[in-house]
Amino acid sequence: MPIKIGLIGKTNTGKTTFFNSATLRSAEVSTYPFTTKAPNLGTGNVVTLCVHREFKVDDAPKNSLCIEGWRFIPIELIDLPGLIKGAWAGKGLGNQFLSVAAQSDALLHIVDASGGIDAGGRITEPGTGDPLADIGDIEEELVMWYLKLIEGNRNRISKLMKSGIDLPTAMVEVLRGIGVKESHVKAALSEKKLEARDFEKWSEEATKDFAWVLRDISKPTLIVSNKMDLPTSAENFKRIQDEYSDMIVVPASAEAELTLRRAEQKGFIKYVPGEERFEILDRSALTDRQKWALRYIRKAVLGEYMRTGVQFAINVAVFKLLKMNSVYPVYDPKKLSDKQGNVLPDVYLLPSGSNVSDLAKEVHSDLARGLLYAIDARSGLRLPSDYVIKDRDVLSIVSTSRKK
Repeated sequence: MPIKIGLIGKTNTGKTTFFNSATLRSAEVSTYPFTTKAPNLGTGNVVTLCVHREFKVDDAPKNSLCIEGWRFIPIELIDLPGLIKGAWAGKGLGNQFLSVAAQSDALLHIVDASGGIDAGGRITEPGTGDPLADIGDIEEELVMWYLKLIEGNRNRISKLMKSGIDLPTAMVEVLRGIGVKESHVKAALSEKKLEARDFEKWSEEATKDFAWVLRDISKPTLIVSNKMDLPTSAENFKRIQDEYSDMIVVPASAEAELTLRRAEQKGFIKYVPGEERFEILDRSALTDRQKWALRYIRKAVLGEYMRTGVQFAINVAVFKLLKMNSVYPVYDPKKLSDKQGNVLPDVYLLPSGSNVSDLAKEVHSDLARGLLYAIDARSGLRLPSDYVIKDRDVLSIVSTSRKK
């Protein structure tokens, strides 16, 4: 299953522009509230340095792309309808938003750093809105959603516990639908020191504190400080960093990324998503307005922040928040190829702590059933099935099913 990243935030923060720039889709963008009435689904990529240069071979990717030494691994992006206060209680498009957010492995919280939207998400003069309040509103909605599910299922949780089930297992029974795992519940209980406290005696405050932590753990989130190309954004970006010092804040200009991606698509420029530079290929083919836009991006975005931030935010979400490692399974550990001779054909993303057995299951269930060991393509060593995979490992899985 591909990794799913959800884009959350108020309306008019640039979520859909971010989505379009990362997926090269053409989802509707407008200034009126709730342009995104239903979730937009698209394929983006997480980018990591490919191993083919280290091995001095030419690769032939199948499940991904390799562009100038960078491996582009597909992930799924979900552009969710903008939230308003009371979404957790079903206001606006709240129920639809929250049901889709539940499917996401991680969330990118897009905020208009220019202060160009009001409390209701309507366009206003840059500098008059409050990005900090916008972030707080959305975070509160997510926590209230978790709290509503816990409080609404108190009796069921208590009943499960009386039947001999422990609290983490009982919690997962009612929260599994939003992606909560037993490890998430245990970590949240530990952080709030609630393991030994009787669930039926939890106060409203204790339950909400628990909901805050459980939301953070089960839906890791970073803040995308969008519209950084506007003059009022720099000061607000610093305020966001100071206020949310416990979260990763990435400066970005989704509009700049979309402009570069479209220009690259049309052959006007050479640009690899996430890089700090672009090259104009045919200046004579550009209009004066297009030349101005590229100059502006080069100065106000790349010159100030080195990158547009869109690809960087996705990379940080996958490799920092979700702690994923890239691993290359091959059939022939010497030629680094599959059975057809394709060199380094596939790359998989597995969470930190995954082992050879987990990789075998990901590649094919038959391999997992007959798993014997793996061979490290770098050292030639045999690795046991419980060997914990490291980022950029190249491994050949040896299985009884493979010998048939």
